[in-house]
Amino acid sequence: MPKAIVLTHYGPPDVLVWRDVPMPVPGPGQVRIRVKAAGIMPTDAEIRRGDLEAAYPLPAGAVLGFEAAGVVDAVGPSVRGVQEGDEVASLLAGLGGYGEYALASSWTPKPPNVSWSDAAALPASAEAAVGILNQLGVAEGETLLVLGAAGSVGMIATQLAVSRGVTVIGAVSSRDHDLVRDIGGVPVTYGSGLVERVREISPSVDAVLDAAGKGELPDAITLAGGPARVMTLADEHAADLGVAFSAPTPDRAPDAVDTTMPLLASGALRLRRQRHLPMSEAAEAHRLLETGDAHEKLVLEI
Repeated sequence: MPKAIVLTHYGPPDVLVWRDVPMPVPGPGQVRIRVKAAGIMPTDAEIRRGDLEAAYPLPAGAVLGFEAAGVVDAVGPSVRGVQEGDEVASLLAGLGGYGEYALASSWTPKPPNVSWSDAAALPASAEAAVGILNQLGVAEGETLLVLGAAGSVGMIATQLAVSRGVTVIGAVSSRDHDLVRDIGGVPVTYGSGLVERVREISPSVDAVLDAAGKGELPDAITLAGGPARVMTLADEHAADLGVAFSAPTPDRAPDAVDTTMPLLASGALRLRRQRHLPMSEAAEAHRLLETGDAHEKLVLEI
């Protein structure tokens, strides 16, 4: 029998257990992927703790994981344009990436020069970055403040915005200033005095993308002249401040992985540095995520 990381119940990381599971069978419009690598997101930890039970009610025995890359090994009815043996990456709306096999309803071909870990690290971050940039309507000649520009989503959003002729100011820790410069942004340091530091670069900003959720929204509203073009992916207090929360939906950015994968393959898109762990050590990966001991994108590998 295949193995997967099973969520035995809501709770701390050790509720994630590596055990035998039934072989998933693809239904209409689905393919089965023999997983090579799976990305880990902060949302995974929230789901595991039960913080998002209303949005993601999961039975005991569910398998987490929104991001996976691997080889198609079975094709369901009415599927066209893909066949067994194809190498793909997928954003898994139904979860299931933390296992040896996963079912996917959408997929993107993986170019030969893109590694399995990069292919697994791309889908959710690309969807979030493309989606929130579209929602903000950021255009050439504007100035965008990205809170968390050195994170998985922030890095992609920064590079895509810069490629559109947008000036990007990236709020990060001091250790990440060189990284922000390397990807085309102008770095500023988080913390007290953020408004003044940003205004030394630009008297105001046209829009703010908060990919960090570290409580900087009041400063963002000040800099943008109001909350209308401030959006967050991570701040739970957004509604109290009149700021829109950008949540994943089927129509937020359905082509995001298709459009960013070629950029990744060509070297035009750079991803966050990664830390790799065996799939069976997903619980340890979640501990690293929650303690803040990992400053990289965490990727599980088989």
